[in-house]
Amino acid sequence: MAGFFSNLFNRNNDAKSIISFDVIDSIYSHLYHESNSLEFKVKGLHENVTVNLYSVPSSLDHEEGRAEIKKAGFNNAYEVLNELYKKLNIGGLSEEAMQDDLQYDFIHIQFYSEPTVEEKKFFKRSIKNFVIFFCCTNSLEVNDFRMLYSGKHFFDYTRGLLESEVIEVNNPKNESETIGIRDFKVVLQGICQYLNIEIPETIELPSSENLVEREEATIQSFEEFINLVSRENIEEEELKKQSEILFKNYLKGSKEYHAIVEGHFDFFENINAWNSDWKFDPEDAEYFISELIGEDFKFDYPEETYSHDLFPYIQSELEKLNLELMTYETYGDNYLFFVANKNEVERILELSEITKIEVTQL
Repeated sequence: MAGFFSNLFNRNNDAKSIISFDVIDSIYSHLYHESNSLEFKVKGLHENVTVNLYSVPSSLDHEEGRAEIKKAGFNNAYEVLNELYKKLNIGGLSEEAMQDDLQYDFIHIQFYSEPTVEEKKFFKRSIKNFVIFFCCTNSLEVNDFRMLYSGKHFFDYTRGLLESEVIEVNNPKNESETIGIRDFKVVLQGICQYLNIEIPETIELPSSENLVEREEATIQSFEEFINLVSRENIEEEELKKQSEILFKNYLKGSKEYHAIVEGHFDFFENINAWNSDWKFDPEDAEYFISELIGEDFKFDYPEETYSHDLFPYIQSELEKLNLELMTYETYGDNYLFFVANKNEVERILELSEITKIEVTQL
């Protein structure tokens, strides 16, 4: 049985918000009674969402976990939990409680969002960690929760927990938290739909869609993808031909890296694309993007700026034209750039997942 302790905060059960106790408790109930982990795709997010129910001390009671606890300066997992409770303003465990060998549960939800402006200089997506601890507010029974947040990978799990910060849903401290909270609402809705948890009617849903509906790849998927990445600048006969080739390759399920890449490169040669070494200068970008969009393209940039450091300045100028520079994922030291209509980028990324033709934002 999980044990929880009281605090002085008000209960987290906003009748309109999906980040509320009733929703979180329903998810916890499934994790506790059915399966303690989930991994699935949420529409609009470009990596799987993972949901895990952990318990202290058992989830950290293994060789690696004990080594992490010792490295962090603690004697056992209960002491780590007390440190987290202190940060969350939840009453800590007494020595007597630690001796009772009870389990104290928490939920860890992890997903990827778009990066912040600063992160875009280095990353294509940003990890988000929400760690949920239950507690009691003016009650002897569990009726509330507190959350820690981190935008970093938990390579050392204990350290990751300890370095996480308290997050207030209605008062994000920075851009990372703002993006995280926005997408956390979508993730919670996706979890509920995935587990068939009924969401109270009073809650304002972040999306009107079925977020876990699985769209199967068809030849029409490839046609739509080609149309979007070419901005419809492709002959109908060529569109049909390339769609058939790509769909047949998809059905073969080739696991050979070179076969997959060769087929995709052949396709991109038939649309307006720019195959570039990872090193390129501003003049290259201006020339080739001008070719891609069919008009003269210039952009401002700081002196001595090259290659991927140019992306924010290129995108800023393209945004004025409702365009965005994207690339096929070559898994090599080169880019295969193309330009997309900005309002079609989300659908391109969805179709990328469906067709297994990997493209990414820059």
